[in-house]
This record gives sequence, structure tokens and C-alpha cells, in this order.
Amino acid sequence: MRERVFAAGDTVTQEGAGGAGFFVIESGEAEVSVDGAPRGTIGPGDYFGEIALLTGSDRTATITATTEMLCYGMTPWDFKPLVETNSTIAWKLLMAMAEKLR
Repeated sequence: MRERVFAAGDTVTQEGAGGAGFFVIESGEAEVSVDGAPRGTIGPGDYFGEIALLTGSDRTATITATTEMLCYGMTPWDFKPLVETNSTIAWKLLMAMAEKLR
């Protein structure tokens, strides 16, 4: 995974834009919005970008850093082999996505 730092106020992902990165937050916080409406905040231990990563679709939300954020990012060509060879990660990801849909 590659280290990425975002400054407060940075748009980390833009809803509707293309993108292939999956990110895990090490430190800092961000606001999540969909169609311009706030959907909550995310912080250390949270992740985002999995839907675009898995489906190749455009981003489903805008993520805006509210503080400086340290994240670790992964591309599809790194992510896919990791999930295919690690059933524990695959299962946790599946459960988390099911929870988001509920």
C-alpha cells in the first residue's frame, strides 16, 4: 500500500469521477457526501473506495478531508490478488459491504 497525505479541505474523491484507489485511513477525518448531502464522517480505521475498486464504476461519494489525513492506498492490480488469496480479508470485505447496503 502507498502512503498518501491529504490536507484539510482537500477533495479526496469526487462523486461521479473515475477512480481506482482503495484507501484505509490511518489518521485524520473526512466528511462523506452523496448528491451534496452530508452522510457522516470517517476516521482512523475506516476505508473508502472499495465500490469503485471492485466494480470499476465511478465514485459513489465525495470524500473531503476535514483535517490532515494520512491514508494508505491500493490499486486494483494489487487489491485483487490480495483478496483472492486471503479469505479472511475477502469475508470481512463482503460483510462490510452487506452492512452498508442494509
